[in-house]
Amino acid sequence: MRFTKMQGLGNDYVYVNCFEESIEAPGQMAKRLSDRHFGVGADGLILIKPSKNADCRMEMYNADGSKGAMCGNGIRCVAKYVYEASLVRRRKMAVETDSGVRFLTCRVRNGKVHLVDVDMGIPLIMERDFLEWKGETLFFTPVDMGNPHAVFFYTDVDSLDLCNLGPAVELHPKFPDRTNVEFVQILDEQNMKLRVWERGSGETLACGTGACAACAAAVSMGIMKRKIMVHLKGGDLEITWPGAGEAMMMTGPAVEVFRGEIAE
Repeated sequence: MRFTKMQGLGNDYVYVNCFEESIEAPGQMAKRLSDRHFGVGADGLILIKPSKNADCRMEMYNADGSKGAMCGNGIRCVAKYVYEASLVRRRKMAVETDSGVRFLTCRVRNGKVHLVDVDMGIPLIMERDFLEWKGETLFFTPVDMGNPHAVFFYTDVDSLDLCNLGPAVELHPKFPDRTNVEFVQILDEQNMKLRVWERGSGETLACGTGACAACAAAVSMGIMKRKIMVHLKGGDLEITWPGAGEAMMMTGPAVEVFRGEIAE
């Protein structure tokens, strides 16, 4: 089976062109390929498939084999792949996901896609909530970006012990289907630092839907402006949100790491 490893700000996935390949048990394959010692090494597996409703379909699986609905960093790499493989020759394209169809625009330089603008859809921001952890009351803002997020605000995110706090929130009884978790540090009105604990993958270097969820929560609280640079461990994402009822726009890089072939 041929594959391509790609990454968006270090959020890396193994991509398989299912216009040509087929995988019978993608969840099991995701676990196998994602293992960083015995596999390719990735945050998950993304299958690029034909679609009746869009230019192509993105189907994603987390590193633990569970199925995800949407990945902002992953979908940028899908756009780069299908454009450069001539599966779609338009710079503007539509990609079907389990969270609906997303519209993307590729920024091309010397025939290669280097940045992608993504319409991430309209965020659904819910009432602020709280949970108890180790005797502390932790307040968060739930945000739905086509997948669930819980956004927490801290004065210093680098000092957090995400190895314990991340899974404690992801698996908390408040989230029967588990959740992605964002830990936000406000730097100024247009800059935030963000650490992300992704459902099914653990802490990752970046998360596109997580960045959008964090910005939606911050803007809705009136503490940030509508154009924000999100600084993640893997690099920066630019998020723009015109306001309530409007779609969020994300701009970020998409990079091919290497190609390979693995025995099924």
